[in-house]
Amino acid sequence: MTSSRKAPGLTPLLISSVLFFLGAYFTFTAVQGDYGIFKRVQVEAEIIDLRAELDALEAEVALMHNKTRRMSDDFLDVDLLDQQAREILGLMRADEILIR
Repeated sequence: MTSSRKAPGLTPLLISSVLFFLGAYFTFTAVQGDYGIFKRVQVEAEIIDLRAELDALEAEVALMHNKTRRMSDDFLDVDLLDQQAREILGLMRADEILIR
């Protein structure tokens, strides 16, 4: 009895290689691509930073709103007005002595 076995051809090796490289490409893209895992982590970190910056800016706006309200015609805070006149305009009262 003679065995007439053929050696496997090039086709299975070629198909396996193509499938392997396709799988490697899609895996790499899922991790490193524009919509990949690393980009998502980077965007989430940026969101956290921007929310912290937004909170700081909202606090600053609230402070400015409070100062504006305190200097309005409806509610005049004399101490704040005096402080602003001293800082911005460089004014002082007549009975004060300036020491440098």
